[in-house]
Amino acid sequence: MPGRWLVLVYSPGGGDFRTVGTSLAEDLTSHGRVVVLVDHPGDASQVELPTGTRKTVLIGPPDEGAFRTMTDTRIADLRHVLDRLAGLPLAPVMDRDRIGLYGHSAGGTAAVYAAHGEPRVRAVANLEGYLDLHPLTDGCRAPLLLFRTDGFEGAARIDSSWAHLHGHRTLLAHATHWPFTDCGSLVPQLQTAGLVTAAARAALVGTAGPQAALAAVWRRLHAFFACHLA
Repeated sequence: MPGRWLVLVYSPGGGDFRTVGTSLAEDLTSHGRVVVLVDHPGDASQVELPTGTRKTVLIGPPDEGAFRTMTDTRIADLRHVLDRLAGLPLAPVMDRDRIGLYGHSAGGTAAVYAAHGEPRVRAVANLEGYLDLHPLTDGCRAPLLLFRTDGFEGAARIDSSWAHLHGHRTLLAHATHWPFTDCGSLVPQLQTAGLVTAAARAALVGTAGPQAALAAVWRRLHAFFACHLA
């Protein structure tokens, strides 16, 4: 409906909490969107619920079975959030029939699968999440951004799991998995302060300048959603 604010919903990486996506969310909201960041109970480091605080059950990288369970739970979480958007204070001025999903790593995986068969989702951005847990036999019907780094250790699996999909493909150079989050700016600062080695910084976020890398991520996400949720 014309005049209503577009809504974006974010799912963070496995074991991460929603605030790790704050800088990207702030950039997206600066363009006049409502951005909803999701914590996944039992997956994020800890989530405060009305019944008490639930801490993560993830200990180290999940095996294939745990990752599948985690992803299925995240899909249910995201669809629940879509259903509950009507209860938000801004609900009367939000366009809840043209929603964008985006997520990092496991969050990107969940976002794509949550959008499958969901008519309210009109665009999905997958920031380096695997897509080989369930077959997407007819692809992803919503416009899809497939955004990855050139230094991610899981690049071969990413390429294999994305091979059959039609989408807008983007590569972030001199980067390694985490510049899609606030780590992209925080880790270089920690290195400057002598709290992180150059090797650790390269392993986490790569060697790209943080301002250039973050600007590239923000610019690409904004352009994608501006095009497909206009």
